[in-house]
Amino acid sequence: MIIEKYSSVFIEAFMNNIQWTWKSILFEVPWYLNYFWGLTLISLLVWGLEIAFPWRKHQSIFRKDFWLDAIYMYFNFFLFAIAISGFYGILGVGFEQLGISAKSLTLLDISTFPMWVQLLIFFILLDFVQWFTHVLLHKFPVLWRFHKIHHSVKEMGFAAHLRYHWMENILYKPLKTLGVMLIGGFEPEQAFIVHFIAIAIGHFNHANIKITWGPLKYILNNPVMHLYHHAYELPKGAFGVNFGISLSIWDYLFKTNYIPEDSGTVTIGFPGDEKIPKSFFKQIIHGFVKQK
Repeated sequence: MIIEKYSSVFIEAFMNNIQWTWKSILFEVPWYLNYFWGLTLISLLVWGLEIAFPWRKHQSIFRKDFWLDAIYMYFNFFLFAIAISGFYGILGVGFEQLGISAKSLTLLDISTFPMWVQLLIFFILLDFVQWFTHVLLHKFPVLWRFHKIHHSVKEMGFAAHLRYHWMENILYKPLKTLGVMLIGGFEPEQAFIVHFIAIAIGHFNHANIKITWGPLKYILNNPVMHLYHHAYELPKGAFGVNFGISLSIWDYLFKTNYIPEDSGTVTIGFPGDEKIPKSFFKQIIHGFVKQK
């Protein structure tokens, strides 16, 4: 009976995600919830800015691994989400049976706040959770071996934003869910605004565009700052710098900021990156197989 229940939950969640993604492709969901075409439009806009205002002018429009990163964008954002949706459905039922509800971990109920305040708190909290998770990915070798895939980029461009090992989803998703539960156990109905802003900022941070945001650089992450996150050579004793996702403020607060210059000519990657496999299929199993 229990097996049948969980099987039913798994299949329902899996099929619902497939149907939603397919409806998104066919424009059958509200435009503001259409992440498929939203991601595509943001990508084309940022790519257009790269072409019109390139920072590293020697870099090709179709830079090194451009198409590989394009595959990662849609794989990580949609295909993997579909594949894992059934397991999250089962976890949801499991939490219910343990008496853990969406509000059971609430530390701050923001539901009575003005919507713009809810969205701001939601954005800041999720960004801090992602910053903290990002630090962990660099600090612990067992996590770094998966995060290496993201840092195997050798020429920076917008699509590098979503080149990451699928195991990162396994770590990020539960921590982001926990963050949501701490502020009332829900995402505001207008949360799509936060998600689209995060996608756009992430694309800009990896783009071949020189933007620093002026005085706002101490708050917002930017391509100059993030390029040094990918630098081949790091400050002595550092396991990483500039961990910010959308916001740079966490790096300035916790002294992990590092921008020695802004020419854009820094070599990116990491020592040993030549050992990272070149094909998509070999990369998604990287970290599970013994390296030669």
